[in-house]
Amino acid sequence: MTDDAPPDRTDPPPQAPLARYTGPDAAAPYPLSRMAPAFDMIDVAREIQRADEMLATVTGGKLSLIADQIRHLQDEARRLLEAARRDADLHRVKCSFEKKPGGVYHLYRRESGEEYFSLLAPHEWSTKPRQSFVGTYRLEADMSFSVLEQA
Repeated sequence: MTDDAPPDRTDPPPQAPLARYTGPDAAAPYPLSRMAPAFDMIDVAREIQRADEMLATVTGGKLSLIADQIRHLQDEARRLLEAARRDADLHRVKCSFEKKPGGVYHLYRRESGEEYFSLLAPHEWSTKPRQSFVGTYRLEADMSFSVLEQA
């Protein structure tokens, strides 16, 4: 028998040597000195538990803040929709003149419940009107109404 290996036998690939940590000692993933404190599984578990508690607290705080922002946005959307509904209703009120942005208009309600706009304010009537004053509004450039006075 010769020292030569048979041709069908393959040698395992050579193992690369393990790389040693070269960063700062304080950030090493394992103790670099025999004087370093020993870590056991209880210490690791305790550290993981502390991290989980901190993450839960921080995440809970952030989610609470987002929930408050969502509630605020919902309230703002509700106010916006109510104002849009009011403006749409005011644009449908009977009016015998052309409404122009910047104009001030006074809303009255007849005894029958019918509402109408007038250019006369309540104090400008020569006689006591037979309708009730509802409010004074200014038509803005974006075609929304601003309340100037409520009855």
